[in-house]
Amino acid sequence: MPGAIYAEGLVKHFGDVKALDGVDLDVPEGTVLGLLGPNGAGKTTTVRCLTTLLTPDSGKAVVAGIDVVKHPNEVRRSIGLSGQFAAVDEYLTGRENLQMVGQLYQMSKRDAKARAAELLEQFNLADAADRPSKTYSGGMRRRLDLAAALVVSPPVMFMDEPTTGLDPTNRQALWEVIKKLVDGGTTLLLTTQYLEEADHLAHDICVVDHGRVIARGTSDQLKAQTGGERVEVVVHEREHIATAQEVLRGFAKTATGHTVDDHTRKLTVPVTGGAKLLAEVIRELDARGIEIDDIGLRRPTLDDVFISLTGHKAEEAEEDTEGEDPKAAKAAKKAKKEAGQ
Repeated sequence: MPGAIYAEGLVKHFGDVKALDGVDLDVPEGTVLGLLGPNGAGKTTTVRCLTTLLTPDSGKAVVAGIDVVKHPNEVRRSIGLSGQFAAVDEYLTGRENLQMVGQLYQMSKRDAKARAAELLEQFNLADAADRPSKTYSGGMRRRLDLAAALVVSPPVMFMDEPTTGLDPTNRQALWEVIKKLVDGGTTLLLTTQYLEEADHLAHDICVVDHGRVIARGTSDQLKAQTGGERVEVVVHEREHIATAQEVLRGFAKTATGHTVDDHTRKLTVPVTGGAKLLAEVIRELDARGIEIDDIGLRRPTLDDVFISLTGHKAEEAEEDTEGEDPKAAKAAKKAKKEAGQ
């Protein structure tokens, strides 16, 4: 039986660009699916198709048991959506924004007022409740937008990069809100580029690239696919990075998954052999005259999974169009803009 969010073979074109190329999803009721992928991978287009903002060119989409294409109005009554950008009326106060949303959902004026007050407290906006939202900081607007998506308690929620622009304290607060929603039975599809967020919240994770789901599983399952351990070395002098990279390459078990951060002088490679191998790495670095500030073994992270699957980190978002055919690059840029990515 399909889950609360179900998609099969979703395809969406923007001109000659295929934004979605057969996306399949199945999110069981009361769970969180984390949708990961670089910018332009198809995450936002997927969300927009599932929330009736775009019509897929082909494929099937069912949300809360309702066909998205055949009965879009019924779907809208059953979902909540927080998009990438805060959608608040800047001339209304925070309180008025939330009360307006409640009354649009046909709550009584009294209930809408009470719910607004509750959410303003929950999102640390009570002190600014009666100020016009145009006076809010970007992070405050983001929190107000998220509160508006939660005025009613829909059975299915979509959050498209909800914590972008939030400081760590407010991000943690939102995570707690999400946990409570899901504990209450809400199903959530969450797109994010914060891999820690997906690790922390998602029951299942889908990695999307070039409009297709390229991997799916729990956080632990995806990490197991990447396999093995990682040696991390921080060299003392930046000019030793290249030599250290050469040394570590000799111990690596694969030619992929190697990372170098010039800013922090940190190098990472996948290995096997545990502590014994670590001692060998230290001896070889010492023999080459490379002073290190830190060295250690660790398990794979979701970032390692992301690099292994897509070839770059999550934050390396935009594809490099340099050297592409100008017409193709222009078409891709236009498609992304239309897709809201």
